[in-house]
Amino acid sequence: MTNCCKALFTGMGLIMTAGLMLFPPSAGAENLRVALDSPGALAAEGSPDRESDLYDEGTAALDQSQWAEALDSFKQVIELHGPHYNAAIYWRAYALNKLARRQEALEALAELEKSKTPDKWTTDARALDVEIRQSMGQKVSPDNMSDDDLKLIVIQGLMNSDPERAVPLLEKVLQGNQSPRVKERALFVLSQNGSPQVRAIIAGVARGQSGRDLQGKALQDLAISGDPASKAELADIYAHSDDLDVKKSILHDFMISGEKDRILTAAKSEKNVDLRREAVRQLGVMGAGDDLWELYQGETSEDIKREIVHAFFVGGQGERLYSLAQNEKDVDLRREAIRSLGLMGSRTADHLVSLYQTEKTPEIRKEILNAFFLQDNCAELVSLARGEKDPDLRKTAIEKLSLMKCKEGTDFMMEILNK
Repeated sequence: MTNCCKALFTGMGLIMTAGLMLFPPSAGAENLRVALDSPGALAAEGSPDRESDLYDEGTAALDQSQWAEALDSFKQVIELHGPHYNAAIYWRAYALNKLARRQEALEALAELEKSKTPDKWTTDARALDVEIRQSMGQKVSPDNMSDDDLKLIVIQGLMNSDPERAVPLLEKVLQGNQSPRVKERALFVLSQNGSPQVRAIIAGVARGQSGRDLQGKALQDLAISGDPASKAELADIYAHSDDLDVKKSILHDFMISGEKDRILTAAKSEKNVDLRREAVRQLGVMGAGDDLWELYQGETSEDIKREIVHAFFVGGQGERLYSLAQNEKDVDLRREAIRSLGLMGSRTADHLVSLYQTEKTPEIRKEILNAFFLQDNCAELVSLARGEKDPDLRKTAIEKLSLMKCKEGTDFMMEILNK
């Protein structure tokens, strides 16, 4: 036999040997036939593509609320032990729960808890486990949970299913050593219940009984509730607190709950200047133009007056600002009013033009030019620059235009250059 033939027979023997090793006798001759006819056929059954296709079929069935079909697809994914193994167990448990086969769902989730490769699905499984147990009437306490997210689920579920039992548990959470996130959620859940018992708990937190971190949140919850008892509680805390930050927070909360009269009283009578300033700010947010105007007339502090001017701006009180820009004797306050008019945009342009035409003081006129700049109002600046006889004021207007990107300004400056 030639060397060539020997090599050929040797190679064929290796191929046959390799084929037999792939298929031990127990696999049967049929497997060998299939493999020889279609080498990729068997591999396809357990391939990543097949596993992914089955998983997609399962999630598509979930989207269509076809729970039984989803169960079948995810069962096959689980049997393949591929990349979607954990996700398939979770979604299978989800579908079982939808079919009211809750005990089976819990058993499936228990399998996922044993996973050697924990991931987001194992975390989600714990949450689903809690949800299912609560729906079955089983008592699940946040004290037995180590995961904050699970505690939050338990807290919400308790309040929905058994408020009488939930309230003392939530109070215990607020007084315990739970994380700030869990405590804030517990406080929020409590705030959805308007019972006197719950209001008393929230009021205690608002008075600082559960620490400073939660106090501000509890004060805000009292304000948002909007009921007369909660508003009265806020007022009482304000009256008896010596904490400046707490009082500022309550003034803001008065604004939320629409307690304008209480804020106005603070703006008029508070001895602490910072609190008066805060009260004025909140009146501005509330758009209390008439009250602020009355306050301004009797005010002696320039700082508070400046704060009122700013409050007029915040509240969109253009007419009040225009009146101050015309009549205020204090130059700094006039300038503040004019600047605020500029910041209010083009709707105050007519007022600014009127002021410029009647104003004699160069410094005030410069402030008006700056107000047009703040408005990005090229047209008015060009118009004023054209008619201005004072070289210094004309120069100021042109300087403002040089900083603005507008066709009117560019054309005007080119006109000057070409003269």
